[in-house]
Amino acid sequence: MDAPPATGSPVHTWRGIRRGDWLFALAVVLVYILATLFIIHWRGAGSNRMMLVAERALTGHLDSDALRGSVDTVDIGGHYYLAIGLLQLVPYLPFAVVSSLSWTAEYATALPFGVLAAILALPLARTYGARGATAYWIAGFTAFGSLLLLSTVGGSLYWLAHAECFLALTLFLLEWAGRRRPVVLGLMLGLSFLARPTTIVAAVPFGLVLLWQRRERVVSVIAFGLPIMGAVVLFGWFNWVRFGSPMETGYSISLLSSSLEPLREEGLFSIRHIPENLRLALLALPKSLNHLPYFAADPNGQSMLLVSPALLTSLWAGFKEPSARLLWIAAGLVAVPVFMYYGGGVNQYGFRYALDFTPFLIALMAIGSRRWIGWPERLLILFSIASIAYGVLWYATRLHI
Repeated sequence: MDAPPATGSPVHTWRGIRRGDWLFALAVVLVYILATLFIIHWRGAGSNRMMLVAERALTGHLDSDALRGSVDTVDIGGHYYLAIGLLQLVPYLPFAVVSSLSWTAEYATALPFGVLAAILALPLARTYGARGATAYWIAGFTAFGSLLLLSTVGGSLYWLAHAECFLALTLFLLEWAGRRRPVVLGLMLGLSFLARPTTIVAAVPFGLVLLWQRRERVVSVIAFGLPIMGAVVLFGWFNWVRFGSPMETGYSISLLSSSLEPLREEGLFSIRHIPENLRLALLALPKSLNHLPYFAADPNGQSMLLVSPALLTSLWAGFKEPSARLLWIAAGLVAVPVFMYYGGGVNQYGFRYALDFTPFLIALMAIGSRRWIGWPERLLILFSIASIAYGVLWYATRLHI
């Protein structure tokens, strides 16, 4: 197995597209569409709360009386706002314009982001060192064995942000291992921040390396930092318009279920939340049933070691190579606010917040792929794909299990 390219070396990921690449892209499109249709068949489709906000946004308002009493709604002087991010709203706006298509929005909004991220998993794997069939295995895991699939086809306004963030970070990692243009890197991190604010901390290690390696340091830092600062300003403006403060996201004052309120009272972010989030992410088991299929996923969370165990092969990358160290540091930094957050993400299969740092682990899987034995890694990938397939089935039909 060839060694992964040196960090920052040009990689021509689009040259010489093979027949297998087209087949992989076709498989992604078909599987994601079929999975979406399957979920729609069981759960139905219709206008959700985000469509209400999008329709109001077209009239110059971001509040809606129809949101009153729903979870994650904020009451500001009798005006009801949904505590969501700007990038969750924007994809809904075209569907608000064409009202006849509004019933498709909850599923159609995430598909372009998730499908493109899944297709780009193949050049991502090759860019970071996977060769031959191994690249297809890693790409197949990303597309069909990670939570990217469910975040794309689940029809959730919360999961939409994960699909958007996954795509932005994938593009960031491709640019980092390629031309490494500071402005493009900053733009991708800015977009990932607007989708999932926890990912902003990844700018620290990558920014420091960029500062160290570039000759025109001042220009590079400005080009890298301006898009990120622009995203932060936009984020603050969106908060200020709704909640009267650029620092208020709404999640600290929104309406919650009774089970989550005591957790938030301990702090929106607190080290007290780490043990429970680690349990959900690594140790939580499925719920047992006294009838077929005798077990079912716990909607509060389930161990990623059961959901996507192939992520373990990221450990094969080690910590000696500079590119691997950088990716581990970035993943670790992003994981800190994830595990400190008061809620582990309800109504989910697995631990969906892990998607915030999964793209870094995918790159690490590719770096470590030259150390693959072969069948153990492929077995983990097949198990992951089977697990996610079950997750789609469970999510679509769980009310009937």
